[in-house]
Amino acid sequence: MSLAFIWTMATAGMNLITGYTGQLNLAHAGFVAIGAYTVGLLTVDYGLNFWAAFVLSGLLAGLIGFFVGIVSLRLTEHYFAIFTLCVGFIIWQLLEKWEGLTHGVHGVIDIPAPADLFGISFASPTAQYYLVLFFLVVTLWLMHRIVTSLLGRTFLAIRNSEQLAEALGIHLMRNKVLSFVLSTIIAGYAGGLYAGSVRFLDPSLSGVTITFDMVTYLLVGGIGTLFGPLVGTLLVIWVSQYLQFLQDFRMIVFGPLLVVLVIFFPRGIVGYLQQKKMERAARLAEQAGRAAGERKVEAKSNA
Repeated sequence: MSLAFIWTMATAGMNLITGYTGQLNLAHAGFVAIGAYTVGLLTVDYGLNFWAAFVLSGLLAGLIGFFVGIVSLRLTEHYFAIFTLCVGFIIWQLLEKWEGLTHGVHGVIDIPAPADLFGISFASPTAQYYLVLFFLVVTLWLMHRIVTSLLGRTFLAIRNSEQLAEALGIHLMRNKVLSFVLSTIIAGYAGGLYAGSVRFLDPSLSGVTITFDMVTYLLVGGIGTLFGPLVGTLLVIWVSQYLQFLQDFRMIVFGPLLVVLVIFFPRGIVGYLQQKKMERAARLAEQAGRAAGERKVEAKSNA
């Protein structure tokens, strides 16, 4: 559950740039790895306190995300996705080949658990579970504040039509870069928690397969919805764990399940529920309007 919550955080960050702003970032796992390696290297090689390294993990991921964003976001649609795919591959290569800094394919081992904070110990798995849960709640709360604000509506306007948003006076580049940076900061902090929970890192964390896993979580839960990352991540991870007894054959079952889910719930589970709620509200409004009209006709006839 702790790992599922961490991946929910990372997926929520991807949802901000992909679901709400409409830019498919295929380097998202790379920024998770940047945050994780920041915590791992600073605590293991330089003896820095976990929480100091954790604070730097999100800031460093956001800083690198800023420079990547101002270059990549000049491109649109699939060109942007291809560019970020290349960025993710570069991050993976750096983590694997730069042995003097990242330990290469040997990875980073013996990463310390989160240090005590305000007298609270996080040495046990239960304590780490509640710690990750706390950061997940904070992340979802911040996402709610963002997407329901004017800034969130600006991101939605860019997603729906960049030309129309620009015609309304929205600065496209500035807002897209802001969304990209915020998403990478969230990814960096998710990576920092991952390092403190797993306590071992290797370059595969930045692989494109991890990014596509998060895309799957978004598609299942509901892209562009607040709780889509939570529902999609938990559901996919739980189903994957329950199918472990099938070993290499579990994808034969899991794959068709995903296909069926996408066919019947194209907007994801949360998106489907929201659509049904809107349809029900529209039906009730129509019935109320029809009833009001009938009452007016009846009142006139009586008069």
